[in-house]
Amino acid sequence: MVRAEAVIADPATPLLRQRGRLAATLAALDDGQWAAPSRCEGWSVQDVVAHLVTTNQFWAFSIDAGLRGEPTRFMANFDPVATPAEMVAAVRSTSPQQTLEQVVAANDALARAIERVDGAWSTPAEAPPGHVAIALLAQHALWDSWVHERDIVLPLALPCTVEPDEVAAALTYAAALSPAFLACQGSTRTGVVEVCCTDPDVRVRVEVGAQVVIGDGPAPADAIRITGDAVPVLEALSHRGPFPVPLAPEDRWVLGGLEQAFDVVG
Repeated sequence: MVRAEAVIADPATPLLRQRGRLAATLAALDDGQWAAPSRCEGWSVQDVVAHLVTTNQFWAFSIDAGLRGEPTRFMANFDPVATPAEMVAAVRSTSPQQTLEQVVAANDALARAIERVDGAWSTPAEAPPGHVAIALLAQHALWDSWVHERDIVLPLALPCTVEPDEVAAALTYAAALSPAFLACQGSTRTGVVEVCCTDPDVRVRVEVGAQVVIGDGPAPADAIRITGDAVPVLEALSHRGPFPVPLAPEDRWVLGGLEQAFDVVG
């Protein structure tokens, strides 16, 4: 469903750095902080981390299956609302120390899988929008964990590191994710979205249709334009805050994919 003409040169570095940073942050938390509410409604900090354990395990498994030429199809019947909640609820008796050990082990397994890619970033593997290049899978994994890192540290009033390459890779992907879910849901609506952000500078063109294409060339005059500082835009695309420059009501349809997938009220 998603194809990238504009390729991130090195998806591994921001992906693994972000996970290492989050693990270091988690290692310094006390039991009260682990039990504190996150930005995810009804989930504690530990719940969010438990969710990241399972996602990291999936990313590593998916990459290895793709590299074998046997990409998985687990996401065909995956419920992005109910299934993660059920998996988190099943491990709520786990101690914070055990959860920390699990996330470190899952990070290590993902790092080993990424090492096995060995430059074969165009190899198809499974991600929520379907079979995509492993480079795009890595960007999805980065986006997901980057957002959840903020779900953890912002309510705890902890420092929130912003690395330009992480923001650029996550934002480039997030701009295409909702249109990709629209395509998965059978939408045939077409259009072009141009994201033009600052601090850091990110410019991406997303062609919306039965297949979503990420590019970096000029957008047509009638494109839907999303502008502002990159971090607030990325948060808005992830349904964590408002857009710095509000979208016109007639343009909000491009956000419908994620809104439907995650039962978000637009």
